Amino acid sequence: MGHADILLAIGAAFLAAAFLARLGSRIGLPTIPLFILAGILLGPHTPGLVIVDDANDLEMLSALGLVLLLFYLGLEFHLDDLKNGGTRLLAAGGIYLLLNIGAGLGFGFALGWGAREALVLAGVIGISSSAIVTKILIDSGRIRRPETRLILGIIVVEDIFLALYLAALQPILSGAHGPAEMIFQAARAFGFLLVLAAVARYGSRVAGRLIAVRDGELFVVSFLGAAVLTAGVSEFLGVTDAIGAFMAGLILGGTPLAPRIRGLVHPLRDAFAAIFFFTFGLAIDPGDVVSVLGPVAVAAGLTISVNVAAGLIVARLHRYGPGPAGSIATTLVARGEFALILAAMAAAAGLDARLAPFIAGYVLVLAVVGPIMAGHAHWLTLALQTAEGALPARRAARAPAAAPRAVGPQPGGGAHPGGGAHPGGGADPGGGADPGGGAHPSGGAHPGGGPDGGAGGPAAVPAARPAR
Repeated sequence: MGHADILLAIGAAFLAAAFLARLGSRIGLPTIPLFILAGILLGPHTPGLVIVDDANDLEMLSALGLVLLLFYLGLEFHLDDLKNGGTRLLAAGGIYLLLNIGAGLGFGFALGWGAREALVLAGVIGISSSAIVTKILIDSGRIRRPETRLILGIIVVEDIFLALYLAALQPILSGAHGPAEMIFQAARAFGFLLVLAAVARYGSRVAGRLIAVRDGELFVVSFLGAAVLTAGVSEFLGVTDAIGAFMAGLILGGTPLAPRIRGLVHPLRDAFAAIFFFTFGLAIDPGDVVSVLGPVAVAAGLTISVNVAAGLIVARLHRYGPGPAGSIATTLVARGEFALILAAMAAAAGLDARLAPFIAGYVLVLAVVGPIMAGHAHWLTLALQTAEGALPARRAARAPAAAPRAVGPQPGGGAHPGGGAHPGGGADPGGGADPGGGAHPSGGAHPGGGPDGGAGGPAAVPAARPAR
């Protein structure tokens, strides 16, 4: 494409994505699936108007959108969130990851597309969309509810896991020759992450001083340069550029400059992330999506079921009632940007061609279903309340009926049914009257009325008169 053609394509992509997103926002849909849908509808694989013939023409802008997306996510992340949440927060995030990653891995192997593909699908199915979940909480006015802190904490745990998972997955997807090379690449990736984590923990103030400047223009150029450079070094060392950008945001997020950086990078992130999602849609053939609709439907149903179960378990762990439990179980269903990052990595590694359309269809479904479920969380709450109300009634129905206590003499003239002090009309075995005031079965008085029970205690109840 020539210079003019590229500019026309970029401008048309921005406008098309914005137009479709505005239409969707009127019915409460998030922007991510609509940006993808715009790319599919206006791409080379769909009849009608085609504004970009080759998705590679927007490859660099798309890569920049991914870098800014993860850089902003790193800015939002705080190591103190994990410390304040304690072991219960880690346990909640671990439950979500264990159930979702495990379900995704089992689903991936069940499809039979290959071991590397199964590992990609485990990440796709296992990680929620931070962007969509956060937007759901803000738009629904639930950002200050007590359970929202737990939801955001689970997102933080998932983000950390994603960084480690991508670092571990990169050597596998790159086609390392032999275990030795794979171990070397993994060690290099984790070593790089450890260095950046150490800088984030102990050197963030120094990093802040290096880019601190009053002039707004120079400030933007400085932090963008730091983010893109770190992403480039990360890619050079065999770690995906997305993780390098995330770690750069993590470092700068620990400085006093973080609020200022977030305010300036936010519009840039939104603009270039839209191009990233749009470009992903350009590469999708709708016919390929139709061919994997069966696996998409199964994966979507599996994700919804597992997330609801995980949400209810976590809510019980934190002793939340039906209302918060319904909110937790329905808010973390959406999938989005992280699944698309894995799809891009899989495409670059030349994995099974069915992965890209599967992930596109899966993200489109859950990015739409997720907000709808969160908006109707009260249905699950009502079901939980109904179940809780029915449980005591069932227990009471199953419990044996208690025998009525006798008040005064029973028919027959004796205290015990049958007319005597004990069945048979005589004294209790052992020579004593029935417990209550006569002799104990062993021959002594009952506690409270004789030597066997010791002195003191409540006064003895008068023994029943023997039947005549």
